[in-house]
Amino acid sequence: MKYRKKPVVVEAFQLTDDPEYESPPWFTQAVADEKVWIDRSLNDGHISVYGCTIQTLEGRMHARLGDYIIQGVNGELYPCKPDIFLKTYEEA
Repeated sequence: MKYRKKPVVVEAFQLTDDPEYESPPWFTQAVADEKVWIDRSLNDGHISVYGCTIQTLEGRMHARLGDYIIQGVNGELYPCKPDIFLKTYEEA
């Protein structure tokens, strides 16, 4: 038998280090709840963000700048590489 994935709407955003960009409230709350950790490095006295670590249902996963962070239908979070995201999702 063949099966087709049911269409579902998810929330997502592209991870950036742009200080002007405001993360969605569900991501900010996940950071506060320690389900997401912002990955930073110290270079020449400057702190720079290079990604984040997300506690997913499958364990901890890493996202780099440019990756998409998706909130699933049950509120779960997971990262997705941009090429896969653009092949899989379209704006609702």
